[in-house]
Amino acid sequence: MQSEESVTLNAPEVPDKDDSLTRLRLDIAYDGGGFNGWGAQPELRTVQGAIEDAFAIVFRRFTPIPQLTVAGRTDAGVHATGQVAHVDLTPEQLTSLDRPRRGGLAGKRYDGPASLGRRINGIAGLDSDVYVSRSAIAADGFDARFSALWRRYEYRIADTNAPRNPLERHRTLWYPAPLDVDVMNATASSLLGLHDWAAYCKPRDGATTVRTLQDFSWIRQDDGILVARVQADAFCHSMVRSLVGACVSAGQNNLPMDRPAAIRDEKVRGSEFKVMPAKGLVLTEVGYPDDKDLAERAELTRRRRPLIVDPEG
Repeated sequence: MQSEESVTLNAPEVPDKDDSLTRLRLDIAYDGGGFNGWGAQPELRTVQGAIEDAFAIVFRRFTPIPQLTVAGRTDAGVHATGQVAHVDLTPEQLTSLDRPRRGGLAGKRYDGPASLGRRINGIAGLDSDVYVSRSAIAADGFDARFSALWRRYEYRIADTNAPRNPLERHRTLWYPAPLDVDVMNATASSLLGLHDWAAYCKPRDGATTVRTLQDFSWIRQDDGILVARVQADAFCHSMVRSLVGACVSAGQNNLPMDRPAAIRDEKVRGSEFKVMPAKGLVLTEVGYPDDKDLAERAELTRRRRPLIVDPEG
């Protein structure tokens, strides 16, 4: 699940951006059901792979084909309405975007960087499950991954008190029991803060599980659907679905309200709650600082995160 993204304890040295390259920001939405996650994989359909395949067509005369850097990798089945990525283009690649393919401009100024998103969407087709909503030259210092201040997700559940709408089945988990939203909210609130989330993450070699959970709450919408809103500086692997699973167990009275926080503090991944399926999860937004602070934020994020957290610090 993202994959929620993981940041390594000792992040690999990131080379300075080549001054001859121009960085573009891409805002992306996708239905994750047909993808094997974000990251490109041989012989598997992924979001990154689909967009970079379109790059290969757009820039076929201007190699090397550029690669995307994303704000947060998502796992198979996870959706996005607010994913962010960047791509660095050579002068030749950037200039090639300034050539309108067909049709007049009707007096409008042609915007080459904006045309990249349109070309990707045209290659994908009108019925595509991935869509680039915006492509533009990025502000100085922008890094889609390292400049981000936070990532925000939503998770949707239809329990037995909510309607089972087949039109929403690809983005809503159908849960076969009633859930107490007040208990789930109290449980979510108890989990906030800077902590080691090892008990809520699938371990990855060389990756820290220290994160700041900035916001976590539940609402029951007018249509009866339960929606979790979760925000953190970053998420480690399977963290959001694990947090949702702990709240679901509490909301069904299978877990005391204070137990999820105790599990977190024990830092041991157990089996007291289930990790929820990916299909209910949507990356809705990535937050960034003001343009003047982008480079500083990127440098700060690249630094090693602490292994031991003082709750009072």
